Amino acid sequence: MKDYLQIHENDNVILALRDLKEGMMLTAEGKEVVLKRDVGRGHKVALTDLPANSDVIKYGYPIGHVTEAVKAGEWVHTHNTKTNLSGTEEYEYHPKKTELAYPKVNLTFQGYRRENGKVGIRNELWIVPTVGCVNGIAEKIIKRFEKEVGDIAPFDNVLVLKHSYGCSQLGDDHENTRQILIDAVNHPNAGGILVLGLGCENNELPAFKEALGPINEDRIKFLVSQEVSDEIEAGVELVKEIHAAAQEDRREEVPVSELKIGLKCGGSDGFSGITANPLLGRFSDYLVSQGGTTVLTEVPEMFGAEKLLMERAQDEEVFHKIEHLVNDFKDYFLQHNQPVYENPSPGNKAGGITTLEDKSLGCTQKAGTSTVVDVLKYGEVLKNNGLNLLSAPGNDLIASTALAAAGCHMVLFTTGRGTPFGTFVPTMKISTNTQLFQTKPHWIDYNAGTLLDDDVSSEEVTKDFLHYVIKVASGEQVNNEKNDFREISIFKSGVTL
Repeated sequence: MKDYLQIHENDNVILALRDLKEGMMLTAEGKEVVLKRDVGRGHKVALTDLPANSDVIKYGYPIGHVTEAVKAGEWVHTHNTKTNLSGTEEYEYHPKKTELAYPKVNLTFQGYRRENGKVGIRNELWIVPTVGCVNGIAEKIIKRFEKEVGDIAPFDNVLVLKHSYGCSQLGDDHENTRQILIDAVNHPNAGGILVLGLGCENNELPAFKEALGPINEDRIKFLVSQEVSDEIEAGVELVKEIHAAAQEDRREEVPVSELKIGLKCGGSDGFSGITANPLLGRFSDYLVSQGGTTVLTEVPEMFGAEKLLMERAQDEEVFHKIEHLVNDFKDYFLQHNQPVYENPSPGNKAGGITTLEDKSLGCTQKAGTSTVVDVLKYGEVLKNNGLNLLSAPGNDLIASTALAAAGCHMVLFTTGRGTPFGTFVPTMKISTNTQLFQTKPHWIDYNAGTLLDDDVSSEEVTKDFLHYVIKVASGEQVNNEKNDFREISIFKSGVTL
């Protein structure tokens, strides 16, 4: 592996691929500079002299400006670099379409075809509480059910989608909670659902049931705990009925065009934009070329790179949707008297990410080069195949939950720092560097750090990764499933009563 990398020919910084020592000679684009101090892997070094207030160029685009004159060979980071971002902007539509290079092939996975035509990659039984007060009841129902039936097959797993909301909420918060839970009930990864209420919550079960629309009453059951004398016994009986109705469920061959995949990153580092995120971008382009669907979210991590997405809008209507997606989220920050550019976490900065633009230009590479076909509001469900954008914050749990609720079968999650969590669909962790993969094999499912090895091509890794995703879609568990780390988190912005 090389010691350092100039990502784009126009860049005026070099990325350290290893810990670099003071006095090293660095050569790029015919320039030779001497490193002025030790620099950690993932961090940036000035390739040329940078006058005060001049832009720092990485990925071929500005990621901010230096606040003081920086000499070639000096470390470029938060101590001498600031963002160029401020508030909302006015944008113009300048389309720039690209053609995907991947040919159509007959590629399939083994999934569950539901009676409404949708496809799931798991066959699970979920208890969905309408309010957090009944989380404990739901867990007791599951324990007794598993003890009494012994074998839960054909279900892969039985779980509670625990959350803390459903009551004492107003306006958008109440609607968000109800909509995310409705989306979960309708998700094809569930072969059966018990919707469990308390009886006095804002998220009333009769109104919830009406909002669901047509359902299979053999697969979706409802219970109001206050209306029965023994809610655990009643719940177990309903779950047993669902279990009986699912006995003929079997996997069958399904074309990859049916796959819907969420794209997410968290705990990013300086390698995110050169290994794992571009890998997801190539995977996204491939899946879209086969008629499949991918979804990019984390709107604050589009700030500074949003124009690259806007120029890929399918048409002017989609362009304006992206414009509103970005500016509405900036307005949300400003309404709470928060700067729109304060995003990189302490872990991000320790890993070499300096500004929000630095993070965003790496983050958006997960979306590849495909045309953006639609933009979804928070809680909306996918309607169009292809690359979609989804309104949600950067928070890992909230964004991953939103991707699952939108109908994604799994979430592909790149990380340079590592995280063990998972949402209510398989949440595959892809490391940006080999060291993390070796340190946390019980967290990380796939190592994109091999892309830094001199003897491995991006085409080889992309092909290997594609086959791994298909194996997971066909039933192979990822680490969050093996560890039983599954959570949901719902976006909240208003008053709690």
